[in-house]
Amino acid sequence: MKLNIVPARTGLQWVKLGIQTFFKQPLALAGLFFMYMAAVLVLGAVPVLGPVVVMVLMPAATLGMMVATEYAAQGRFPMPSVLVSAFRAGKQRARAMLVLGVIYALVLVGISLLASLLFPEGISVEAVEGTPSGAPQIAVKPGFLFAGALQLPFVVLFSHAPALVHWHGITPVKSLFFSAVAFWRNFGAFVVFGAGWLFALVLVGLGFSVLFAIVGGGVSGTLMLPATLLIITMMATSMYFTFRDSFHASPDEPEPALPGDSAP
Repeated sequence: MKLNIVPARTGLQWVKLGIQTFFKQPLALAGLFFMYMAAVLVLGAVPVLGPVVVMVLMPAATLGMMVATEYAAQGRFPMPSVLVSAFRAGKQRARAMLVLGVIYALVLVGISLLASLLFPEGISVEAVEGTPSGAPQIAVKPGFLFAGALQLPFVVLFSHAPALVHWHGITPVKSLFFSAVAFWRNFGAFVVFGAGWLFALVLVGLGFSVLFAIVGGGVSGTLMLPATLLIITMMATSMYFTFRDSFHASPDEPEPALPGDSAP
């Protein structure tokens, strides 16, 4: 496995590829993302253990969307089974993915506990009545911002780690290290990548503001949530290309079979 150094403009190409690939299989990719979100809501509703299980399975879910994107990029239809690709690539890699998930959960729980200790008023986001018209406003507590700032570096660390474990057989700890190195060495491309998606989100927000001014809040409010989820799905789709272009497999490096592929 070798690290590729790409120019900053590649970040914009990742955004374009994410959008183009999404529209190759829009129903499949959107459906898979909504299935993932539904599973998160159901598991998260289970007291105590539910949120922990969600965090442990997060790296595996990230990989599932990457595998689905690879299918779509190849012109293939990704079935729901791709979401559990991490557990269909052999016991060793499935165990490594679970270890990565446990590390992820421990980090997030630790950050939440630290933020709760430092900010007793809470680390949530709340809707409050604050405008003359009675429209709700979002109140972001300082603890939430603190926790988010601490989580951001770890999100970067875990961005490529699941794919490195699955496709390259890297150990969980090494995968985190290589993910960080890839981000640092291709920092310019990732900055452009993030700026591109931020621009897309702002553009969508402006579009709904105009729609709200024309037709009112009923229609625009109904459409805003699904439109936002579709944009997030495209962002998740584009993550596969950030991994594909950042790492290159060695010629003699074995790869796990994709779900549905015949065994050699």
